Amino acid sequence: MRTISANFRALAIGFAAALLLSTAATAAEVRVMISGGLAEAYKALVPEFEKATGHTVLTARGPSMGTTPSAIPVRLERGEPADVLIMVGYALDDLVKNGKAIADSKVDLVKSPIAVAVKSGTPKPDISTPDALKRALLAVKTVAYSDSASGVYVSTEMFGKLGIADEMKDKARKIPATPVGEIVARGDAEIGFQQMSELKPVEGIDIVGPLPDELQKITTFSAGIATVSKEPDAGKALIKFLASPAARGEIVKSGMDPIATN
Repeated sequence: MRTISANFRALAIGFAAALLLSTAATAAEVRVMISGGLAEAYKALVPEFEKATGHTVLTARGPSMGTTPSAIPVRLERGEPADVLIMVGYALDDLVKNGKAIADSKVDLVKSPIAVAVKSGTPKPDISTPDALKRALLAVKTVAYSDSASGVYVSTEMFGKLGIADEMKDKARKIPATPVGEIVARGDAEIGFQQMSELKPVEGIDIVGPLPDELQKITTFSAGIATVSKEPDAGKALIKFLASPAARGEIVKSGMDPIATN
């Protein structure tokens, strides 16, 4: 009996082989800029795409927004080459408005929840309700959140919803360009907030769970073609693969819900 892994590999290779027949025979270099949300599933899926199509995927990583040198908008502004952009959906919309991405190329790929993490071996706080999460945050001295979509929500909306925005000013801090889980694993923050998919790969932390439903903010991650793309057809093939049933297993495994199933 074939294993789930074997079935997935066969499906992925079969789908990518079909892509190869529908794209140019000449192998291309596909340049991708990707934010952290989809990165773990992407890392597992790209080798299958490369193997079946003959294309080579070159990856630059950075946040969907912000002003750090690695942020995707900053990379594009300084003229770095790109074919495919994989990032928070509304941040990709902003790039379309700014002429950096092609509007009709956008494909919504996954939905991702925000989760809470603590250092491995430390007690897991009760976060099952908004009141419980509020008590947990008031009880600690240090809190970390990302400089991307989840962090924007936590700092500008969630703390306010809990009525503790003032209390968080001195104990909560934004972490630029570094996974929040790493800050928590080092003990530099007692509680960390980030996308579930970005916390799962980090060693040295325990994921307490997702935010309670009343506070949860689901982020959509999308892909599109950069206006400066030199390999748009190969880029579209990669996006089609990431949106296909062949990618579903790795996406679910990484803590996200697939959207596209073509």
